[in-house]
Amino acid sequence: MDDDTPRSAQINWEPAHHPLIIATTKTTTAAAAAATTAALNTITPCAACKLLRRRCAQECPFSPYFSPHEPHKFASVHKVFGASNVSKMITEVPESQRVDAVNSLVYEANLRLRDPVYGCMGAITALQRQVQALEAELAAVRAEILRQKYRQAGVYALLFAGSGNVSVASPPPNIHGLPPPVQALSAAVIRSSTVNYPIAASSSTDDYSSITNENVTYFG
Repeated sequence: MDDDTPRSAQINWEPAHHPLIIATTKTTTAAAAAATTAALNTITPCAACKLLRRRCAQECPFSPYFSPHEPHKFASVHKVFGASNVSKMITEVPESQRVDAVNSLVYEANLRLRDPVYGCMGAITALQRQVQALEAELAAVRAEILRQKYRQAGVYALLFAGSGNVSVASPPPNIHGLPPPVQALSAAVIRSSTVNYPIAASSSTDDYSSITNENVTYFG
């Protein structure tokens, strides 16, 4: 029967659409695409190597920091500092601080190209003046806050003093048997001092006309 079976029927028996074959084909395709992408990334030079027209190696010191999509950054740094100096500065900095170092170099290079005389000193001076102005404003605000606090405390003291809520002890009730108060005593003294006592009338004849002859010798 094998000899009598048509060849087209024999081909249909081959497992062309088997699930295992389909999975293997997809895996191979994905691996090939990843390899192609890695090859493209390796071949694509960084901004530094593209500007310097050299092959970008895997250990290129510029590749992690100068993207090929931003070539102007390395162009500014290369024009101001030079590629060799930039590479030396990057390698001398710890790896955890290299990104900040590169950003600082790019910033300083852009300012130097904008202002060849002062460079970043112009920006630093402007920032220092701004800091001084803000510190003076902050000191003025703090002084105003203290003045308002003391003023509010004085207002509270005046309100408390003028409210009349000071408690005054009332005089104790008059208990029988106790001497009268000081005011009653002073009134009694005043009334007693105004009593008219009888004064004896003196006769001038008794005082001056009673000189006897015995005393005349003392005057003569």
